[in-house]
Amino acid sequence: MQFEGEPFIFDASILQHQSHIPPQFVWPNHEKPCSEPPPILDVPPIDLGGFLSGDPEAVSNAARLVDQACRKHGFFLVINHGTELKLIEEAHKGIDFFFRKPLEEKQKALRKPGDHCGYASSFTNRFSSKLPWKETLSFRYSADSHLSHIIQSYFSELMGEDYVTFGRVNQKYCDAMSNLSLNVMELLGMSLGVGPRYFREFFEGNDSIMRMNYYPPCQQPDLALGTGPHCDPTSLTILHQDEVGGLEVFVDEKWHSIPPNPQAFVVNIGDTFMALSNGIYKSCLHRAVVNSRHPRKSLAFFLSPRMNKIVSPPEQLVDEENPRNYPDFTWQLLLEFTQKHYRADMKTLQAFVTWLGVN
Repeated sequence: MQFEGEPFIFDASILQHQSHIPPQFVWPNHEKPCSEPPPILDVPPIDLGGFLSGDPEAVSNAARLVDQACRKHGFFLVINHGTELKLIEEAHKGIDFFFRKPLEEKQKALRKPGDHCGYASSFTNRFSSKLPWKETLSFRYSADSHLSHIIQSYFSELMGEDYVTFGRVNQKYCDAMSNLSLNVMELLGMSLGVGPRYFREFFEGNDSIMRMNYYPPCQQPDLALGTGPHCDPTSLTILHQDEVGGLEVFVDEKWHSIPPNPQAFVVNIGDTFMALSNGIYKSCLHRAVVNSRHPRKSLAFFLSPRMNKIVSPPEQLVDEENPRNYPDFTWQLLLEFTQKHYRADMKTLQAFVTWLGVN
């Protein structure tokens, strides 16, 4: 029995066998999943290897495609990305390894209130309605050379020796994602006209977040959402989906899907980079839907600058025709705002700017 005021415990091993989902997971009618499969979003595949080769035609083509996508909705695919498929597969196996554990085992890593790392089952400690049908495991990554084993240490100390391999694989995967992110930042710098070094150097020594998402089968998927509509508050998201699919993006006043592609990463602009680009590149509303047959799994690397880094656009992107859109802020302050004061949604950055003006 659940008493009033107590957090709801999301235990998929029990919930998915009940005939109806609890009311906390039922979303309002205007936010429920589409009754018909949505159209596929036209997201350009960017040949990152071609761009990095320096071939003038490949560089020009990649910069043009990414510029068009980021001005419109901020989503694109990266192919020929240089990340070993075997490493991606090992990281996906890690999702099964962790989320198949009993609830009491997973709760050893339980996320503390106000924190952004740890195990969370539907954010049930912070919200009582519109809960997402998912479990997540988030952990900090740092590109600082003094913290090169931060993930391995986190899991060994928190979960014990059985998690040594799990921690090692995730450390290696995040190193690869950090490297990939910096290469994408070269491309974004070229497409915005500030050169390949500016954003790459801004994010060297990044203090980022890695998240494993697990969406169990849901017996009433037409009533629930795996992740509600939101824009990512971080700078850049690099997502690898499994074969199940479920990612949807809101473009031109309707939802579109981005089908899985095992050879590609889905990349999208976050609120912090939208501010860094002075609003030229867009952070777009997206969500995840669930189904009644298969669990869905995804790996999300959220690139973020060092905590105390001032987020301010380069001077080339500010002029009389394009005045400043956002005040200076640190990533640490925006992260704290989303964890303690505001649930990330479609207006996170605007709400944050208003909050900054008041505090």
